[in-house]
Order: sequence, then structure tokens, then C-alpha cells
Amino acid sequence: MARKSLLLRFDERIHKELRHWASDELRSVNAQIEFLLRQAVMQRRGKDPLADFNPTEADSNPAEADSNPTEADSNPTEEGEDLEA
Repeated sequence: MARKSLLLRFDERIHKELRHWASDELRSVNAQIEFLLRQAVMQRRGKDPLADFNPTEADSNPAEADSNPTEADSNPTEEGEDLEA
């Protein structure tokens, strides 16, 4: 899964609370922030933003998909057959 880096600036008291909360739940502060953001998205959208993530689809190149022949492409039409039906 691709991950994005982000610089956050917030009050040190908030960081202290997050650090304690993360420690209580055996997470890093980064993981705690990600967990909280994911919960907020789930509450707002009603679904887990990572539930339907498919790494093979995200990694595939659409241009490559068009260059690979499929079964439909491998059936040659008869000579003289009208392609526009």
C-alpha cells in the first residue's frame, strides 16, 4: 500500500495526550493518528476507506491492460464480415 508523508503541526498538549493514548493502546503516535483519521472517515462516509482497496488494481497500468489480448480479441472475424452491426 502506498503511503503518503505529511507534516502536522499542533499544540504540544495535544501531542502529549496522543502519545499517552497511543501508548495505552500499544500504538505509535503516527499509528494512533492514522487510526483516529480512519475512524473519522468511517463515521462520515459509513464505510472503511481501506476495505475495498485492491493492490493489484492500484498497481496495474491501464495502458498495459489494453495491450494484453483477451479471449474476445483472439477470435478472428471472417474476411469480409461487417464489424459494425
